[in-house]
Amino acid sequence: MLDYDLATRYGIETRVLKQAVRRNIKRFAGDDFMFEVTPDELSRSQFVTLNKGRGGNIKYNPFAFTELGVAMLSSVLKSETAIEMNRNIMRAFVALRQLVSNRTEDVSNGRIAVLEYRYAELKNEIEDILTIQNDINEDTRAQLELINQALAELQVKNKGADKQHRKVGFIKE
Repeated sequence: MLDYDLATRYGIETRVLKQAVRRNIKRFAGDDFMFEVTPDELSRSQFVTLNKGRGGNIKYNPFAFTELGVAMLSSVLKSETAIEMNRNIMRAFVALRQLVSNRTEDVSNGRIAVLEYRYAELKNEIEDILTIQNDINEDTRAQLELINQALAELQVKNKGADKQHRKVGFIKE
């Protein structure tokens, strides 16, 4: 916002606003608070004649204030409107900080605790499932070993049994 618009909103003259800014220029250091508008940036009328009446023409380059600059300006000016605006900004800041801190506490005490509990439950369930699966695998391995052992014994018996078989057919004397 430009200085003359803010002066109107704060209920003071533009020169008083500019004077207060110049006296507290360190508070407005950097382009993120305020900057002075150059003549090239001003949108001037194409007419060569000046406006009638006192203060109708721009004599000095106006200051343009950012959101941070408007908040800082409320702490520098002495008008009742500026003081009330500064109080409201401070109240809003404190309310926002409390909201964020309460939200953080709610999240840390509530949702995150619930998520941690659910994570621990899932981890325990997965460990139990893997233990059961491992037990099943060991049982299956033992059974497969028994089956292999039985098959090996059968093969040994079959080889010995093949030698003792009698030949089929007539026996010549």
